[in-house]
Amino acid sequence: MSAGAGMVAFSGQDIEALDWDKQQGLVPAVVQDAATLRVLMLGYMDRAAIRATLDSGHVTFYSRSKRRLWTKGESSGNFLDLISMETDCDRDTLLVRAQPHGPTCHLGRESCFEQAPGDELAFLGELDALIHRREIERPAGSYTTHLFDKGLRSIAQKVGEEGVETALAGVAQDDAALCGEAADLLFHLQVLLRARGLSLADAVAVLRERHGKPHRGA
Repeated sequence: MSAGAGMVAFSGQDIEALDWDKQQGLVPAVVQDAATLRVLMLGYMDRAAIRATLDSGHVTFYSRSKRRLWTKGESSGNFLDLISMETDCDRDTLLVRAQPHGPTCHLGRESCFEQAPGDELAFLGELDALIHRREIERPAGSYTTHLFDKGLRSIAQKVGEEGVETALAGVAQDDAALCGEAADLLFHLQVLLRARGLSLADAVAVLRERHGKPHRGA
């Protein structure tokens, strides 16, 4: 299976528990970019389409016009790699999170819903994916490549410098300067995490865990 490692298990029992009667053996599937949370498209799945998606790792639908299964990207190469799949509370709709390879819309757009918003903070996920590619590919002329080539100690030193500059901007400079320094700090922090085989998601997971615990004196 080529789906992402974080894919949520969706079993045969889950498939049969869906409400297949409402739309004559089909369920709508809302596809969302796993990194940006932007809604990419709406398709329909039958039992076979869900099983094909789980087996192949590529999001597959039932085409109501062609009356057959079709895998998104089968002709264009713009596949949707499955990350997770879950049902809503009524068990009659699926939410599919995927990693898109190229534009999703047949018009060449990222989303079939041109104005569909994404989570602004989720851009950090896109940036992390780019940093990860830079680490692997090491394209010449890339600043990120330069950082990785200099090694972990140098990257850590750069994060320290950016942290100090951010703190100084917070007390002595305007909002634009503070935001600029904070952006530099976030970028270099992501590079440092990647250099250690981690990502910003690992740090966020720690924050989430801490948030769920009672605070002392609360």
